[in-house]
Amino acid sequence: MLWAARIARFLVGGVFIFSGLIKLNDPVGTQIKFEEYFEVFAQDIPLLHNFFMALVPFTLVMSVLFCAAEIILGVALLVSYKPKLTTWLLLLLITFFTFLTFYSAYFDRVTDCGCFGDAIKLKPWTSFTKDVVLMVLILFVIGHRNRIKPRSTGWIVGLTTLLTLGLGIYAIQFLPPLDLLPYAVGKNIPAQMKPSEPLRYTYTMEKEGKTSTFDQYPTDTTYKFKEMVLVNEKAKPKITDYRVWTDDADFTQETFTGKKLFVIVKSTKDIDAGSIPAIRSLVEGLKGSDVTPAILTSVGDDEIRKFRTEFQLVDLPYYKVDATVLKTIMRSNPGTWLLEDGTVRGKWHYNTTPTAAEVKLIVNE
Repeated sequence: MLWAARIARFLVGGVFIFSGLIKLNDPVGTQIKFEEYFEVFAQDIPLLHNFFMALVPFTLVMSVLFCAAEIILGVALLVSYKPKLTTWLLLLLITFFTFLTFYSAYFDRVTDCGCFGDAIKLKPWTSFTKDVVLMVLILFVIGHRNRIKPRSTGWIVGLTTLLTLGLGIYAIQFLPPLDLLPYAVGKNIPAQMKPSEPLRYTYTMEKEGKTSTFDQYPTDTTYKFKEMVLVNEKAKPKITDYRVWTDDADFTQETFTGKKLFVIVKSTKDIDAGSIPAIRSLVEGLKGSDVTPAILTSVGDDEIRKFRTEFQLVDLPYYKVDATVLKTIMRSNPGTWLLEDGTVRGKWHYNTTPTAAEVKLIVNE
């Protein structure tokens, strides 16, 4: 049993560290998940609507703290730092996560829990099962916690705390160090909008009380359709909701031709106004070049026109994009995104807005 307890301890510690690191690499992504959960809870539990909505402004801080806690507790468990306290805190944390994944799976709400960020996508019931297994392992470790000899490893836990918080702050201020999203630098958007191979389905049909499965839809019209299942799910397009438009026309394909520098404006209410002069300088510096600048936004026409006037960007055309898509493309507000023939050549947080010379250098490489 001693070896079983050690294996359980290392499994739990390793999973928590991996999960925390993946999410802390992109704390804004985890923030979005917290917001989704709180908005769902506010709808499903009207009596606590105001309470859950009051938590929304604090979701970014919560994201960093929860992700950091996963890493810190995982490290603490591996280095035997205060094992009794560590194991009970891990149980508390996994109980919280298990509740969220169960709620997602049972009520079909927030169908992607983001347990491993964008690195590994798990279905709701798979996520819940994973948390149940972790809870059983943690309870097993708690049952054998007296076998874990406490060690003077506080300095390791302290250093881990500083490094994890530093990683979270860095990712917020300068975008995720490891971009796992489909709109990352080097990714080709049009290619990801197509399946990697022809999609194959199986068709479950019923006739005279007998159920049959076919690889092709049967021509026999006496069959009654029951279910269609995608066989090669991994071949599905990675991007299914990218669309750019104006009130008059669809502009999606135009974004894939030539060199385009897009200023991402997700909202004008919480935008970092101090970053606009650098963006304005960038746009002005691209005049006369083969790089075409434009704004991508999800806000209303009146709001974006007022924004352009206020920040002297009236010459910059704007196009509409779904708000969720913009959140996936860019984790900062505003941000800049460079495309060349549909391939992402650059992506910048407002704290690192490039100069026109830097953009020209990239597209002329």
